[in-house]
Parts: sequence; structure tokens; C-alpha cells
Amino acid sequence: MKKRVEISLVVNGKRYDAEVEPRRSLVDVLREDLDLTGTHIGCEHGVCGSCTVIMNGASVRSCLLFAVQADGHSFVTVEGLAKDGALSPLQESFYRHHALQCGFCTPGMLTTAQAFLDENPSPTADEVREAISGNICRCTGYIPIVEAILDAAPGLQGRAPMRSSGGADE
Repeated sequence: MKKRVEISLVVNGKRYDAEVEPRRSLVDVLREDLDLTGTHIGCEHGVCGSCTVIMNGASVRSCLLFAVQADGHSFVTVEGLAKDGALSPLQESFYRHHALQCGFCTPGMLTTAQAFLDENPSPTADEVREAISGNICRCTGYIPIVEAILDAAPGLQGRAPMRSSGGADE
């Protein structure tokens, strides 16, 4: 008989109670038990960043966190960034800047960037690059991602928006 542990966590503003095996990762519980499949599983070693979620305001790798460690904590997944069916300003900016291609890294990139912008609403481009340096993207070359994050930064609003170069509409 496998031992199970009762946990309680808040995800995207909703409380969940579950019984989990101590060896299960948070990403598995999010995807398989809570049906929040926006959080992706990539390397399962915390290297790629595709499983990043926001825990109590900080970005964390959900593949490295056991579900039992999540007990009593609050999380935001990519599904929780949009409000009432409307994309968040950061998600809108990713769309405008074509900051996604295959989309595999996008949920982790968005949650990493959101936690970063919540902490630093007026970042420099170098600070943005440092903040997302733990998230691997094989498609975009990072330039549109950095531009999208800077464009969405609340402390930089009112400045001329940055535009990606080389787009199809230019």
C-alpha cells in the first residue's frame, strides 16, 4: 500500500485539497490531478524552465518541487495570468511582439517574466535577459521575448513601444 499525504494549496485563486504520494512532483499534480496542463514538462531537472510557476510571488520550477512541499502555499500557473477571459498585459505583449513560436517554453517564460515584473516594474533589457536566463527557448532567439517583457513593464509605460525587427509586416 502506497502512503498518501493530504495537502492543501491555492492555485490561481482556488483552494484544492488532495491526497498525494510523497514522491510526486508539483508539476504532475498540476497537470494530472488539477487538469492545469498549461504548465509544461520539459527536462524534469529544473534546467529548461518550461515548468515554471509562481509560488507565493516567486518563480519556481514545479518539476523540482514535491507536491507535499506545496502544502499551504499559493501558486499561479499560466492559466491564472488571464483574468475573466482577457489576456494579461504581459500575454498581450507577447502576442504583439510575436514572442512565441512553438509555444512550448511560453508558459514558463510568462510566469517567470510576471514574477520578475512584479518585483521589478522598471527593468532594463539586461535585467530582463538575466531574469529569463534560466528559461530555454529554441525558436525565438529571445529578442522578441525581451522586447515583449519591456513593453509590458508597468514602470516603463508611456515610453515609445519597442518593436521587433524583421517581422513579416515590416
